[in-house]
Amino acid sequence: MSLDSAVFTLDDILARNARLVRRAQQLPPPGARPVTLCSRVAGWINDPVLTAIADHPAVHIEPEAVHVNPGMAARSGLDTVLRDLAEALQKAGRIRHWRNEQLDVVAEGRLLGCIERGAVRPLGLLTHAIHLNAWAPDGRLWVARRALNKSTDPGLWDTLSGGLVSAGEDPEAALLRESYEEAGLAAVELSSHQALRTVLRMHRRLPDGYQVENVSVSDCVLDAAAVPTNLDGEVLEFRCLALPDLWSMLTQGAFTLEADLCILDSLRRRLEAPAALGL
Repeated sequence: MSLDSAVFTLDDILARNARLVRRAQQLPPPGARPVTLCSRVAGWINDPVLTAIADHPAVHIEPEAVHVNPGMAARSGLDTVLRDLAEALQKAGRIRHWRNEQLDVVAEGRLLGCIERGAVRPLGLLTHAIHLNAWAPDGRLWVARRALNKSTDPGLWDTLSGGLVSAGEDPEAALLRESYEEAGLAAVELSSHQALRTVLRMHRRLPDGYQVENVSVSDCVLDAAAVPTNLDGEVLEFRCLALPDLWSMLTQGAFTLEADLCILDSLRRRLEAPAALGL
């Protein structure tokens, strides 16, 4: 279906995007303090979470900030300290789900170490999420419904694939990995996908802490015969939506906030420069 015959306009997209961006840009929780790692600002922590790690020798608490410096803990490098803090948070019940997955810890643009994924929200650490908007040749969009046992946004609709970049992983490699695990797409099927672009950096209060996350997305046009197949159990179903159905589901709040923003970004770009996007 052509965007020219869609039931929405560029102004509709921009207005919805502006509303969602306001939801995605929240101040840290009341009373939260900045966390520094090796003297670099890295995250945010509230008092209940701080209580779980306050006794660690590498943690120094001041009224305006919480400082983590491995030099204060004998014979401990930063990765060791971060592992200790994650384990302390787990023991105190401050981690919703222990994932056994390491994510990079970045502070002021510098990679410092890595930490258990479940600890990043309690500590308000920066993460990087990647998404894929996969279009059919006829202008419909493939979307995926999240499994009901997902720890966040269960049952909501999402981009065809997406997830967090793991420790030491290139974002492009993460995109290919997630697209294979969640949609069964081999790299060759994504060979013409666009470069990842950052949609926004989210700042959002969540039940388990504070989300600070760069959200990036890539677009591709799948072969007409392509049929996504989930391999990791994280997707309940797939649909290929015509634009009126897609817009209806967006406006009804059927998608995660991140997916909504990623899809709107793609729709905006396709309206502004359809030829450049292969439409």
